[in-house]
Amino acid sequence: MKYGVRLAATLYVPQGAKPGEKFPALLEYLPYRKDDGAAPEDYPKHTYFARRGYVSVRVDISGFGASEGAPPEREYSEQEQQDGEQVIAWLAHQSWSNGNVGMFGISWGGFAALRGGRRTSGNLLGARGS
Repeated sequence: MKYGVRLAATLYVPQGAKPGEKFPALLEYLPYRKDDGAAPEDYPKHTYFARRGYVSVRVDISGFGASEGAPPEREYSEQEQQDGEQVIAWLAHQSWSNGNVGMFGISWGGFAALRGGRRTSGNLLGARGS
């Protein structure tokens, strides 16, 4: 992040990619500790998207799980949303990225996706929350 905190991410990449091949990214942005209890649910969900040609990405919100920083003072804080915008921009500018990013999620992740769709500057092409 611009303020020096590093967020933890797991990227699920399509197998068999050709050199220079570009992919869209799908982001799930949550506080639910990607490396702990959520891992068994994350793997089938994210590999499903990777098998279909997306780089599917699970990111721990600042202060949660393996991410640095302090937890936000409240759900959906301004800092959390600004961090999400920076994650979207980072994904859009990776060497493997075609510049297209989508978000998805339920519960907290759903609200993060819907709020992300309202705030971003053009790299986020779609958001699905429930």
